[in-house]
Amino acid sequence: MKTGIQRIRPRRYRALLVALAVALTTAFTACGGSSNSGVASKSAAEILSASKAAAASATSVHLTTTTGEVVLDVNLTPNGGTGRLTLSGSTLELMRVGSTLYLKAAPKVYRNLGITATVPAQAWLKVTANQSPQLAAFTEMSGELNRLLVGPLTKGATTTVNGQKVVELTEKKPLYTRSLFVATSGKPYPVEILIKGQVTGKTTFSEWNKPVTLTRPANSIDITQLKHP
Repeated sequence: MKTGIQRIRPRRYRALLVALAVALTTAFTACGGSSNSGVASKSAAEILSASKAAAASATSVHLTTTTGEVVLDVNLTPNGGTGRLTLSGSTLELMRVGSTLYLKAAPKVYRNLGITATVPAQAWLKVTANQSPQLAAFTEMSGELNRLLVGPLTKGATTTVNGQKVVELTEKKPLYTRSLFVATSGKPYPVEILIKGQVTGKTTFSEWNKPVTLTRPANSIDITQLKHP
């Protein structure tokens, strides 16, 4: 009995191999590539600059930051973002589309934010980004990246983080050491930031350029329409 490959004529078999090679190449390119970018041979300042430039040119990123009891988990784009901010077990859902910010949380969280009016369950609260700039900042891609990717840093060793080859950049402070890990293959995107010492924290960057859908919630209530007690 002939196998599946044996039934394929040589010319058609070669065509399938070519198609498979193209598909694999496309897949690796979409994931940022696997070739060595040469960034590891550059100075710390050059690596940081290249990483900032790569991040600035991206269309989206999934960012997770954990610092103590604060956890931020968001998908960011140049036009807005969506995700969650958790503090001591209390979660606030965030979405920003352009200059409009949408919030959804339990009554206790709203009260902690100074919102005393009753917000209907499952409804999103609609505000302008200017009305709550501190919360809106968590959904701003350029702002978050600029805040996290700062120097000066010292070049360290090459290593592996989350399966990716990276070069480490470090910053030593009296109370902590901060390490930024930059990808050495494909574009030099930041992969992780790790803070150790009396101050601890971790930030991961993933899913660069993955499509992010920002759909304005249908069940939203403008904060100006709420009746205050």
